[in-house]
Amino acid sequence: MARAARASSGRRDDSATGELCSTSSSAGGLERVFHRFDEDGDGKVSPAELCSRMNSVGLELSLEDATEVVDSADFDGDGLLGMDEFVRLMSEAQEEEDKEREMREAFGVYEMSGRGYITAASLRTALGRLGNSSGIEDCKAMIRRFDLDGDGVISFDEFKAMLAC
Repeated sequence: MARAARASSGRRDDSATGELCSTSSSAGGLERVFHRFDEDGDGKVSPAELCSRMNSVGLELSLEDATEVVDSADFDGDGLLGMDEFVRLMSEAQEEEDKEREMREAFGVYEMSGRGYITAASLRTALGRLGNSSGIEDCKAMIRRFDLDGDGVISFDEFKAMLAC
C-alpha cells in the first residue's frame, strides 16, 4: 500500500492519520483501523473505501491504485478486503516500511557527506571503520560496479539494487 500512496498536501483527518501511521501489530489496533476503513460497515473494505480513507488522512491514492492494492491482498477473490486480508496487507506494508528504514540506516553508514549518495571517499572511510583497508582505487572500482547511471556515485536506489544482488 505504501508504494501506491504518495504524500499529499490535501485536507487531513489527524486523528485517523495517527492511528493509520502508527499501525499497531495488536489485533485490537488493526481492528480499529479496519473499522475506520470499512465506511459502510459491511465487514469488508472496497477499493473505493480504501481510496477514500487514504485520501482523508492526507495520502493520495487513485481508485485504480486502490483496486490494484485490494487485488494484491484479496485471497478469496471477492474484490474486497476482509479483516484477515486487511491485517495481512497492513502487516506486509509495515514490514516493507521497516525494511526500507533499515536500508536507509545502512546507506547512512556509507553516505557520510549528507548529500544523498556514496562517494569513493566515503566508502573508503566507512570500510576503514569496519576494519577493511581498501584503497581509493578499489573503492572507485566498487562504485563503478553498481553505479547504474554512470554519475560516479551510488544513490540510495543503486544501493538497494546492490543489496538485492
